[in-house]
Amino acid sequence: MNKFRLMVLPYAPEALEPVISFETIGFHHGKHLAAYVNNLNGLLEGSGFENSSLVDIVCKATGGLQNNAGQILNHEMYFGQFAGKPMKTEPTGPLAEAITRDFGSFKAFKDEFHKKGTTLFGSGWVWLSADKDGKLVITQEANAANPVQKGLKPLLTFDVWEHAYYLDYQNRRPDHLLSLWQIIDWSIIEKRYV
Repeated sequence: MNKFRLMVLPYAPEALEPVISFETIGFHHGKHLAAYVNNLNGLLEGSGFENSSLVDIVCKATGGLQNNAGQILNHEMYFGQFAGKPMKTEPTGPLAEAITRDFGSFKAFKDEFHKKGTTLFGSGWVWLSADKDGKLVITQEANAANPVQKGLKPLLTFDVWEHAYYLDYQNRRPDHLLSLWQIIDWSIIEKRYV
C-alpha cells in the first residue's frame, strides 16, 4: 500500500542556497522525509487509517502512525513555505495586521519566534498558528507534534531537528533560524491564514 507519496519540491534543490544547501535538501527531503513516507505507508495496512488524511492520522492515531504522519505533515508545510527568491519578504494585508495586533510589530513577532525556536529543548518545531478566532500564537512542538492537535491552524514553521541544519550550520541553531527568514515566501503564509 503506497497511499502517501514524497512531495515534489516547488523549487530546484539548490534554489535555497546559501540558506539551505543542496546537500541538506538532499538529506532532509530525499532521505528523512522519504523515510517517513515509506514508514507511514508500511504501517497503514490493517491500521484502520488506510483511507484517512494526514491530518486525521496526526489527530487520531498514536505511536508510529502518528509520528510518521506528523513528520510528513510538518515537512510538507516546512518545505512548501520557501522560495529561492520569495515573491514577498514580509507579510501584508490581514496577516500583517494580525501580527501587529497580536505581537506589537513584525520585529517583535520575529524576535519571539526566534526565541521559541532557540529555546526548544531537543528535537521539534516552532510554529506560528491561528486559533479559531484568527488570533495568532507561537508554539513549541516536540518531535512530530503539530498545532492541529491543539485545534490550531498552522501557518509557518521552522524545523529545529538537527538534521535540518547540521550540515550547513553544525551546532549553530540560532544562526540557522535567523537565516530562514530570507527564504520565507509570505504570499504562501498569507494564503494559509485566509
